[in-house]
Amino acid sequence: MQIPLSKPDITHIEKTYVMDVLNTGELSLGNKIIEFERKFQDLLNVPYAVGMNSGTSALHVAVKALGLKEGDEVITSPYSFVASSNCLLYEGVKPVFVDVHPDTTVMDERLIEKAITDKTKAILVVHIFGHPCNMDEIIKIAKKYNLRIIEDACEAIGATWNGRLAGTFGDVSVFAFYPNKQITTGEGGMLVTNDEQIYNMAASLRNQGRSISNEWLSHERLGYNYRLSDIHAAIGVAQMERLPEILKKREKVAEQYHKLINEYQVPVMYLKNHQHATISWFVYPVLLPEYTNRDKVLEELLKKGIQSKPYFPSIHLQPFYKDLFQTNDGDFPVCEMLAKRSLAIPFFNDLSEKEQKYVMTTLLDILTRDTQ
Repeated sequence: MQIPLSKPDITHIEKTYVMDVLNTGELSLGNKIIEFERKFQDLLNVPYAVGMNSGTSALHVAVKALGLKEGDEVITSPYSFVASSNCLLYEGVKPVFVDVHPDTTVMDERLIEKAITDKTKAILVVHIFGHPCNMDEIIKIAKKYNLRIIEDACEAIGATWNGRLAGTFGDVSVFAFYPNKQITTGEGGMLVTNDEQIYNMAASLRNQGRSISNEWLSHERLGYNYRLSDIHAAIGVAQMERLPEILKKREKVAEQYHKLINEYQVPVMYLKNHQHATISWFVYPVLLPEYTNRDKVLEELLKKGIQSKPYFPSIHLQPFYKDLFQTNDGDFPVCEMLAKRSLAIPFFNDLSEKEQKYVMTTLLDILTRDTQ
């Protein structure tokens, strides 16, 4: 049996919408990108959404639209995909890390205040693996110290904190649509906000710094080509129409994994939601036993046709971060423990129960053999 780590869920609807765009000849800056943006406005009940070519681009624009600059500091998580911190470095902003909760893997809000200095201008929260951060406490801290909030909801469309959707708490929030995400456009991202000024800046920056009126070849500021094509947006429109179905499928796969782990007594821990949170399942990470040789587990799974990946390495221990900030092993012990022991196993909408059983029985066999 060959089981990939992830697989996009593409149907005739996506194909039809793409062909519709191809037939109109409006391949960029057309009606489909506007429709895709409106789908997000409706979902989140926000007035503004700006489609972009990646979540990373949207994060960069979020940083710039808030006016963050060299010398500023932003508090964020070291346990994330590296883009959530790189987006700060693009503007010379220093990421200041705080450790994470071992069970939910999100930023430990109790550590934020100790990390605040007179240079701190914002908190960039990461709803990693589709589990939202404790936004009630983070908002309290932000208000107390007059800090802006950027929500990295790239992995968390549909997740909620106290019944409120991720992406609706921040001054500006960002989603992403790489093929392994809950919904995909191939490549793509979305910036959302309630602030008209942030919207105007973001819309300009993503389109080479043009004015919001898109006057031809009139550029008000230094901008970027961060546009999302209408071809990609067409896929996004279809995926948004199918979002409830997609999220339900992913939840079903996650619950089946939970059941199998408990039934077969596989010696791993899996992500559990906080009592005030609902997870939108992005990937399915498991925490291996403490002294397991993860590289050997990866190798053995691959021999059996099962793809898996270590998720995520510690950002502060990436080589260029260590050089830039003189960070070291032991700086953020919970993050480092998760980074050393976490493993993402196959997870996608149409993963069958038979495939899941094969993954779990194989993993159990590997872990009960000599992987020390």
